[in-house]
Amino acid sequence: MNAGTRTIPAIFVAIGDPVGAGLVASLGHPGGNMTGLSMAFTPEFLGKWVELLKKLLPRARRVGLLWNPRTVISPSPEGVRDAAKAIGLQLEVFTVSKSEEFEVTFAEMSKRRIDGLIVMPDVLTVSHRNRIVGLAAKERLPTIYGFADFGRAGGLMAYSPNVPDLFRRAASYVDKILKGTKPADLPVEQPTTFELVINLKTARALGLTIPQSLILRADQVIE
Repeated sequence: MNAGTRTIPAIFVAIGDPVGAGLVASLGHPGGNMTGLSMAFTPEFLGKWVELLKKLLPRARRVGLLWNPRTVISPSPEGVRDAAKAIGLQLEVFTVSKSEEFEVTFAEMSKRRIDGLIVMPDVLTVSHRNRIVGLAAKERLPTIYGFADFGRAGGLMAYSPNVPDLFRRAASYVDKILKGTKPADLPVEQPTTFELVINLKTARALGLTIPQSLILRADQVIE
């Protein structure tokens, strides 16, 4: 890291764990030249992915988790594992760190006969969302995704912080810094709004009936 990177004010948006990534000392007191908005992957939030998948697949026993270990956006799989265990689900983690691994990984999921899948959000998976959605459809694998755009791309279900709202809120950081406030004195903020997207067209293709309780909770239902 050069001197300019350590001194020029910088604002980040949609980072999963800025403390763990070494960007700030703490959320309340960043302590350096960086601050911004995190994705706030708290245990409660991670539990939502598991809860929603279980509501969709009440007979599920084993679920998979697609995770890029090199990302700074996604949280550790352990939080999802704990949430799954709490409701009687066994979690199997499938790692992928480059796009060439997707087909092999989904083929392995099929061999393992998992009941459903959670796709963790990060730059790699979001960049290849159409491909991932296609592979999930090919393997007929009910999947919940960690970014709303997956649902709009044909994914069965997605639950995530409202990312466009995070970028809008980042403008207030720019304004404060331009007026003289130091990044070290601006606490890292967390999401305040979340999105649940359900794709009924994909559900029909998989032969699934979405519970009415989930449809009523959804922010967007794609017909």
